[in-house]
Amino acid sequence: MAPILQWLKTRLRDKDGKEIISGVKSSYKICKVSRVRICLNFIGLQEMRTKMKYEQIKPPDQLQGHIKYYWTMESSVDSVTNTFRTIADGCPGLIFQQTENGDFYQNNKKLPGIFLYGQATRHAELYMAGRSTTVGIFFYPHALKSIFGLNADELTDSCIDMELITSSQNFQLSQQLMNTSSTNDRIKILSSYLFCQIRNDKRQPDGTIEFALSLILKSEGNIPLKELQENIQLSERSFERRFKQSIGISPKLFSRICRFQASLNQLRKNKYNKLSDIAFENEYADQSHFIRTFKEFAGFSPFQYQKQSKEIVENLLNV
Repeated sequence: MAPILQWLKTRLRDKDGKEIISGVKSSYKICKVSRVRICLNFIGLQEMRTKMKYEQIKPPDQLQGHIKYYWTMESSVDSVTNTFRTIADGCPGLIFQQTENGDFYQNNKKLPGIFLYGQATRHAELYMAGRSTTVGIFFYPHALKSIFGLNADELTDSCIDMELITSSQNFQLSQQLMNTSSTNDRIKILSSYLFCQIRNDKRQPDGTIEFALSLILKSEGNIPLKELQENIQLSERSFERRFKQSIGISPKLFSRICRFQASLNQLRKNKYNKLSDIAFENEYADQSHFIRTFKEFAGFSPFQYQKQSKEIVENLLNV
């Protein structure tokens, strides 16, 4: 039995210990939505500039250690299908869609009305059909573990329908969100739910991994992992296992994504004279190494990114 399924089954019981939902195994689904990453770096590939409205909202004080920001996106035309290129960013998230108006799809599969997604290891494409209102949450890297108590590596390059989690807690999150059209009210509902999750969580955070994470982020992925290992006094195997459980990917891959994001941010802000400057300043071996990494995580070269940069919906990542 998958660990997340075991986690759900422990919560799908009433006060007498009886299962609330029978046959949970057949109804349990982790969406294999390869590399879902919506709230991070949207690049609309057609008719997006005039058809989408995007807003970024600061989280309440009590959640600022877990959430970078909320975001909302509205499409104003029923007939337009927008295509998005998603970029690896090192963070999980949550998305709610007003499904009666429009939906997100990947690989011709409709995504759930509200879903929690994990780390993305490379780029992907998403499609949105019809008029739609979307509210999303951009979490910090540790949130799957620190808020939901999940082993983060089980959601890497995939997602889970939030209904499976909230229904086991007798919390009708999706229904509450559908019953209001106010963005502010939806954010208050989501904030209240997440704060309750954190308040009721009795697990102690993994301070060692949180410290290691902070050093990787501070160095923008350039701290030598051997040096980091010695600093936290863990073996390579133990460090990688605990890091994957908390963050979702290995320390090496997370560091590579952090370095890529630093270079992307520099490119976005035009803080360079030539591409080799970005490669050198972010400690890539050479310009060709930088370009290969950029293609791996973004899906196109830095030059192609520059040509499409006017169509970026700015999410302020790493700003």
